[in-house]
Amino acid sequence: MLDAVARDAPDEIWCLGDLVGYGPRPNECCSLVRERADVCLIGNHDLGVLGRIDLDVFSPDAAVSARWTAGVLEPQARTYLDSLPSNAVREGVGLFHGSPRDPVWEYVLSPAVALAALAGTEEEVVLVGHSHVALSFGWEKRFLGLAPEGTELGLAGERRLLNPGSVGQPRDGDPRAAWLLLDLSAGRAVFRRAPYDVARTQEEIREAGLPKALAERLGHGV
Repeated sequence: MLDAVARDAPDEIWCLGDLVGYGPRPNECCSLVRERADVCLIGNHDLGVLGRIDLDVFSPDAAVSARWTAGVLEPQARTYLDSLPSNAVREGVGLFHGSPRDPVWEYVLSPAVALAALAGTEEEVVLVGHSHVALSFGWEKRFLGLAPEGTELGLAGERRLLNPGSVGQPRDGDPRAAWLLLDLSAGRAVFRRAPYDVARTQEEIREAGLPKALAERLGHGV
C-alpha cells in the first residue's frame, strides 16, 4: 500500500489511528508508520492494547486480539503508541480518529452525526477514521455516502467531512487497502484502493492463534 501512495508523491502522509489491535504484525506496523507518517493519531484499539481502555467494552474477538497484541508489543512500539494524540490539525485540515465530539469512540455513520461533527469544527476539511468505511459528507448537500475507489470530490466552496477507509479490516465490501489523496492546492480529494496479499495476512493471523473470523473477513471487506 505504501508503494501505491509513493507513486503519487505526497508531501506528507497522515494516519488516523488504530495501528494495532487486529493484525499479526503490530511491531512492524508501528515501525513503518513511525518512519513514514508525518502525523499519526491514536485509535481506540491502540488505547486498548496499551491498557488505557478497558477491553471489556470491545467485541470478544477484538478483545482477544488486543490482549495478544499487548503480549507481543515491543517497548519501542509501545512508547510510540503512547506518545500519539487523538486529534490534530494539519494544513488547515482537522484530523480525528473517531469524531470531533469524541476523538476516540464516536462513529460518523449518519448525516446527523456528520453534520454535528462539522458544526463543532472550523476547518474546511475534516478527516475521520474509526468506522473502516470510506465515506464523504458535504455541508451544503448534507448527504453521507460511500466513496468507492476513484471517487473524486472538489474541496472548494463546500466544507467536507471525509473518511479515507481502512488499510486493514475494511468494512465496505472492498477488501483492498483504502486511502485518500488530498490535493489542497488543487482543491480536490481522490479515494484510492491498493491490493495486497490478503491470503498471506490471513495465514499469519491463523498462525498467531488469533480469532479465525478476523482472517476470514479480510477476504470480503466486511
